[in-house]
Amino acid sequence: MTSKLCELSCVPCRGGVPPLDEPEISELLGQLNDDWEVVDKHHLTRTFKTPDFVTGLEFVNSVGAVAERQGHHPDISLSWGKVTIAIHTHKIDGLTESDFVLAAKIDVI
Repeated sequence: MTSKLCELSCVPCRGGVPPLDEPEISELLGQLNDDWEVVDKHHLTRTFKTPDFVTGLEFVNSVGAVAERQGHHPDISLSWGKVTIAIHTHKIDGLTESDFVLAAKIDVI
């Protein structure tokens, strides 16, 4: 599933903006792959299955390259057979549109 969010760029958050509310979160979540989950209206998370550690590491490196280009960096956990990504905007300790943009970009890796 390719989302129009993928065409956007992450916008640096300077703080002082409110996190997204539940209707905004629901609308944006509907534009992502169904495997993404919102936890406590605070962060997005998804676990990607990989056939082995090396493939997972390659995926992590690809995610890192996208994150660096976007200036928006997720929390990444790598273990044998899976990679878990958690995304939120640290400055406001919640979700912004940029979190969903990054998730959409990760979906197409």
